[in-house]
Amino acid sequence: MLLTGGNPTVRFMTETQGPAHKRNMTRRKVVVAGGAAVAAVGVGGGIAVNAFAGETASGTSAADASSSAETCYTLTSETTEGPYYIDADKIRQDITEDQEGIPMTLKLKVIDAETCKPVKNAAVDIWHCTALGVYSGYESMGSGGGGGAPTGAPTDAPSGTPTGTPTGEPPSGGPSGGGGHSEPTDDERYLRGTWKTDKHGYVTFKTVFPGWYQGRCVHIHVKVHVDGTWTDAGYEGGHTCHTGQLFFDEKSVLAAAEVAPYATNTTTRTTLTEDTIYPQNGHAGGLLRLDYSRKNIAKGVHAHLTMGVAPDETHDSTDTQPSASASAS
Repeated sequence: MLLTGGNPTVRFMTETQGPAHKRNMTRRKVVVAGGAAVAAVGVGGGIAVNAFAGETASGTSAADASSSAETCYTLTSETTEGPYYIDADKIRQDITEDQEGIPMTLKLKVIDAETCKPVKNAAVDIWHCTALGVYSGYESMGSGGGGGAPTGAPTDAPSGTPTGTPTGEPPSGGPSGGGGHSEPTDDERYLRGTWKTDKHGYVTFKTVFPGWYQGRCVHIHVKVHVDGTWTDAGYEGGHTCHTGQLFFDEKSVLAAAEVAPYATNTTTRTTLTEDTIYPQNGHAGGLLRLDYSRKNIAKGVHAHLTMGVAPDETHDSTDTQPSASASAS
């Protein structure tokens, strides 16, 4: 992150090159005329994806989408950035590289939570761990099946819990303290990437279903950058209007855990309700809508979500925490 004239500047490199006023945080509403328009948007902003034939597990349906002419949106919760962010990610949609795992397509729609208009030409970057819990750029911090913990990193693991896996990303500040960014230890950048939203606010990535590591549930990190410029060198300038995480329901994680290589990850898993970062507020907190075959999740997963952001605000790291009441014990 570079600073120019006191304002944060976001820079990303292409693959070939190797704050504002506070908004009302209550629900925003927009009346969508016509059932067809509502069906296209979906209740709560969910995008209906029917990618797999046969019986599927899905977070939305055409019936749900057309049940009401009024569609309501909320600001998607801000959460901690975590220690493993690298702000020079490759500009690409397919971030898989050679990583094994269940194929996954992640489709996000970014909208202004106040006006409900799509946020176009935004830079969206995502990063997550491998099926065995390792982050690229931090491989030397890991050992064994689940990846290792950074030396001296804070941990909330109970006494006697096996070590050798990354600890959870504790919020910076607050009663527990901790947090902070860790400098990369290597040049690997798999399962990281940045891409541009189209004129409708959509951005799509190809990756694999994430795994897990000590102290955290299964999740994907996400940032949204606006007001910058797309150049031949990538994306420059602007500010970060959203820093959050995307989450997976327990049913999908249990199904994935039966598939190789996830089945070899012996790290004790933190469930969604046990996780202290997930705000416990459903899709508004980043809980993804998922479509996959109930009988064979290994065929692939389509994940999708509409994210409501405040484009004129800055949320570039860990400025917002889940409340104590929202966090699981």
